[in-house]
Amino acid sequence: MVVAVFLASLVEMVEALTIVVAVGATRGWRTALEGVVAALGALCVLVVVFGPTLTSIPLNSLRLIVGAFLLVFGMQWLRKAILRSAGLKAKHDEDAIYADTVASLSSLSQRDTAGFVTSFKGVFLEGVEVVVTVITLGSPSHRILMASGAALLAVVVVTLAGLVVSRHLSRVPENGFKMTVGLMLMAYGTFWVGEGLGFQWPNGEAAILELAGFYALATASVIPYLRNSATVAQS
Repeated sequence: MVVAVFLASLVEMVEALTIVVAVGATRGWRTALEGVVAALGALCVLVVVFGPTLTSIPLNSLRLIVGAFLLVFGMQWLRKAILRSAGLKAKHDEDAIYADTVASLSSLSQRDTAGFVTSFKGVFLEGVEVVVTVITLGSPSHRILMASGAALLAVVVVTLAGLVVSRHLSRVPENGFKMTVGLMLMAYGTFWVGEGLGFQWPNGEAAILELAGFYALATASVIPYLRNSATVAQS
């Protein structure tokens, strides 16, 4: 669970950092940081308002709901990662995102406002995904603090990395992260849906690793097939 939260948060923070760096370089770091602070404040309010409602949901129902959500979420991540690995979808280019954000901001007259909104939106939207990941992965196993710690560690790691590499975010193997996270979310989702339905896994929580291994083997089999199919179609 901790590794899944860490990797998922790491991916989201890389994307948020890309936008913040673009705003900082274009409109100044004060504008960018103001957007970051405002977004973090909004995220705190979101957690305070909606977080406690999870405690009133029965554990099995929560696991079923969360498991179904993770399956959908994981399938989306895994599908995109598989297509990228098979060469059927362009890989996520953080340098291109940076350049596009800088270009769009430079063409606006109200640059400070636009920079603030862009920074806020980037951090808030990616932060919401981190919050959802922490709550969904941490709540069913009553490990919110551990999940929060993993997410915080990811934020620290990405922040430190951003200070060092700045605009060279394309070196971060994001597609590998997304594939790993997708596999783990699929495994956790399957496990919790099963528990929510009352199924007793033979090996307990160790079944999560078994499910992850199964999905990994299936993914490893699908990628060459798709790559070969694409090659045949082009020839």
